[in-house]
Amino acid sequence: MTALQQQGAAAKAAAYVLATAGTARKNKALEAIADILAQRQAQWLAANAEDVAAAKAAGMRPAMLDRLTLTPERIAGIVDGVRQVTALPDPIGRVDKMETRPNGLIIGRRRVPLGVIAIIFEARPNVTVDAAALCLKSGNVCILRGGKEAIRSNRCAAELMREALRLAGLPEDCISLVQDTSHETAGELMHLDGYVDVLIPRGGSGLIRAVAREASVPVIRTGEGVCHLYIDNEADLDMGAKILFNAKCSRPSVCNAVECVLVQEDAAPAFWKRALPLLDEKGVELRCDEKALALLGPRALPAAESDWDAEYDDYILAVRTVKDLDEAVSFINAHSTGHSEAIVTCNYFKAQRFLDAVDAAAVYVNASTRFTDGGEFGLGAEIGISTQKMHARGPMGLEELTSCKYVIYGEGQIR
Repeated sequence: MTALQQQGAAAKAAAYVLATAGTARKNKALEAIADILAQRQAQWLAANAEDVAAAKAAGMRPAMLDRLTLTPERIAGIVDGVRQVTALPDPIGRVDKMETRPNGLIIGRRRVPLGVIAIIFEARPNVTVDAAALCLKSGNVCILRGGKEAIRSNRCAAELMREALRLAGLPEDCISLVQDTSHETAGELMHLDGYVDVLIPRGGSGLIRAVAREASVPVIRTGEGVCHLYIDNEADLDMGAKILFNAKCSRPSVCNAVECVLVQEDAAPAFWKRALPLLDEKGVELRCDEKALALLGPRALPAAESDWDAEYDDYILAVRTVKDLDEAVSFINAHSTGHSEAIVTCNYFKAQRFLDAVDAAAVYVNASTRFTDGGEFGLGAEIGISTQKMHARGPMGLEELTSCKYVIYGEGQIR
């Protein structure tokens, strides 16, 4: 067996234990994880500082460097997130429905864990803890494979969480980290049939598409975020400018950030008078179609065809001028990754048309796409934003990390 197969076998064995551990034992383990991460944060920060220094030396972009960096405040947020997961209702064992058939059989549908969840993600050490906590509470074992940029941070976090599991009396292999960050191990993990029940990639579109294309284990696609904002000619333009600034600039490297703004042509001159001063605060680069370019002049750059499908993860914004709502909807459905889309309008009927016609996991009226998040949706932490339509869609919390089994009670019935 390879090292990864051995890791998979250990995870599978732990999964049988965790599936029947019960809520109290899982919560005890989560509390132990929160405590150890808080008490020994200096150790985690030191490991992260080495990752950050190496990333800076390698020329990592500032937006990505921000995703990699831990601070005491961010660790406090991560720890608080673990405690929030601890307090959430346990979905495992819940019976969704129960009915008695004419033949006397009592048939129920019960929530059960998926089993072993492998997660491939990039340079975000918070994902290591968020994913582990959600998997643990939902009765799933996780195999974590982060990017090389965060390997020291991830190793430290995984070691601390495994220590907490031992203290709580659960198998340490309920959480494990792939130590080798080479492409070969990522490829092997995608084909770890018999050990991995589902694989969840978290990262840029290149990673997600590669995993979906190459994996032989079941995959849940998450996080591809080419999100759009449409400014209607019946919009509150001050509101629209503020929403655009938040959706693009509050954290441009995340998947729920807007990458393209569509502006109705009659509203464009007045809208850009309001929006440009805000975007200039962050030096946002505008890549525009011909109409927007004529309006914005030397402040903007001409857009290439590839800009309409780009996930920039940076202070760059694609700008397109449209005739009306129908053109905006058609464009969004042609170029969206199915993550989050928004309209700003004061017209109720246009808002309803947008909600009905746009095909995405989250569709907004007069609000920023940055709200597409498990915590903001009241789910607690999330393991990712699913952009597909099966098995889950949108922010994936505890409920989305379960499957079901049918349980049947009889009194000797035969068919």
